[in-house]
Parts: sequence; C-alpha cells; structure tokens
Amino acid sequence: MAYNILIVDDSKIVRTVIQRAVELSGADVGTIYQAANGQEALDKLGAEWVDIVFADINMPVMDGVKMVEEMARRGLAQDIPVVIVSSDRSEIRMQQLKEHGVREYLNKPFTPESIRDILVTCLKERGPEGAPGV
Repeated sequence: MAYNILIVDDSKIVRTVIQRAVELSGADVGTIYQAANGQEALDKLGAEWVDIVFADINMPVMDGVKMVEEMARRGLAQDIPVVIVSSDRSEIRMQQLKEHGVREYLNKPFTPESIRDILVTCLKERGPEGAPGV
C-alpha cells in the first residue's frame, strides 16, 4: 500500500529536502503533496486523501500550531498522523502540540532514517495492515 504524504512548510527548499528524505527512506510512497502554510494544508486535506502530514510550526497565513488546532477541531488529527518538523525544541510547545494530536516531533536537521522511523511508527498505528514497504 502506497502512502500519500503532505509536506507543509513555507520554505520550498525545506519542502524539497523533506520530500527527498521521504523518497530515500524506503517507504512505499504514493503521492507527495506540498503546501506553503497551514491554510493551504487544510485546503489540500479537504480535497485529497492524505495518510500523514509533516509540518513546520512557523509559517505565514496560518502557522503549524493553528493548523493542528484546526485539524483537531475538525476531527482530522485523530485519523491523520501529524509530525512536526522544526528547529524549535521548546518542551512546552511540544507538549501543547501533542495535546492537540501531534504524534511525533522531528528536530531539524533530520536524516532519511529518522523520517523512515517516524513513518513506521505513525503508519503502523493506522490499522492492522501496518506500514508495508516501510
């Protein structure tokens, strides 16, 4: 089963780096969608099937915290694992985000192996089919 992934970051370069890390992770990847802010991500989630979201915190228009809060309000955070990818290592911020349904917090810089480990962890939680190909 190929997994659809949404990468949310205001930096095109960072989105490209995350996409490349996902591709190098060995995961069975379907479509990789990109969004430049939380509002674009919510629009994409309303239009496309997504299995997991990798998102930054600090973005214009709608930041990652507000995006996660809105996903929780809409009931999306229960079904779609959200992984925050950030250089912000604030324990308070991490705890607040986890209270809203964030599954993992990946610190920048990261490796394809750390992306793979998170994909295995988060996608296995989705159901009995696990995360084949990860």
